[in-house]
Amino acid sequence: MFLTRLAAILFMALFAGTIAAQRYPAQPIKIFVTAVGAPDLISRVLGEKMGEALGQPIVVEARVGGSGSVAGEIVARAAPDGHTLLLCTDAMLTITPHVIAKMSFNPNKDFAPIATLASSELFLAVGPNQPYKTIPEFIEFAKKARPPLAYGSNGIGGQHHLTMEMFKARAGIDLLHVPYKGATPAATAAITGEVAALFSGGAAGPLIRSGRLRALAVAGSKRVAALPEVPTVGEFLPGFANSVWLALCAPRLTPEPVLSRLRAEINKPLATLDVKEKFNRAGGLDPLITTPAEFAEMIREGYEKYGKLVKELGLRVD
Repeated sequence: MFLTRLAAILFMALFAGTIAAQRYPAQPIKIFVTAVGAPDLISRVLGEKMGEALGQPIVVEARVGGSGSVAGEIVARAAPDGHTLLLCTDAMLTITPHVIAKMSFNPNKDFAPIATLASSELFLAVGPNQPYKTIPEFIEFAKKARPPLAYGSNGIGGQHHLTMEMFKARAGIDLLHVPYKGATPAATAAITGEVAALFSGGAAGPLIRSGRLRALAVAGSKRVAALPEVPTVGEFLPGFANSVWLALCAPRLTPEPVLSRLRAEINKPLATLDVKEKFNRAGGLDPLITTPAEFAEMIREGYEKYGKLVKELGLRVD
């Protein structure tokens, strides 16, 4: 009797989800982003394509603040019907849960991952007047510096901060962390020589091309097409690689047929040359298409990797 009732409940849930998908979307879809720059651009580029395919406009709304918690809470508390979505960063899903002690939602329990959208690379960059012009020169200079050289980041516990900590450990050097309130002031500090170096995202591309910053290397496993002359860190420190990725998430309990519909309409434009070119021009973004299983594994691996690093560094924000 119990198994019969359970089967009936599962069937009704599947039936309800299928009906929801057939009627979806019934109104404009809102995508909340946690930051301007790459997340906002990705949402708008894909939103235009998705809106045409789904027959409803995609509205992009930025809610910056709290390491993504402002936008995250809105989506976590929204109706799970596919009309309120979140442009998730890998940091929100894999780093923030380890760093922020008290959150009003749990990123890995309150969201349903839909699809990966793009990967982005971090550049190890220095000011144009610094004496070191290569990774080996920077490492040698840092080893001799007393007191330790300072490096900038866009805040404690972010990708820029933790990637440099990985680099420090791999290179065997000591550096002093100076967190700033955002990527722009951190980059400015590097330009003026206030800090010796920093890892910066795609926004550093224009600064590098203009000569205001000098790129020593790319943190990822491959060179960036927009700046092919810049080597990877791994070319000097074999095995080192760390990239940033962005994805789309929905509230937990969003019906699987709705998630599948969204995933299909996301992956179509991601596979086009037009979107690839727009992403590349934005500072080295690349479309990133994965299966649901691959996406889940990326979250798991990142969560474990950063959890171990955060614990080693003793990072915790109350």
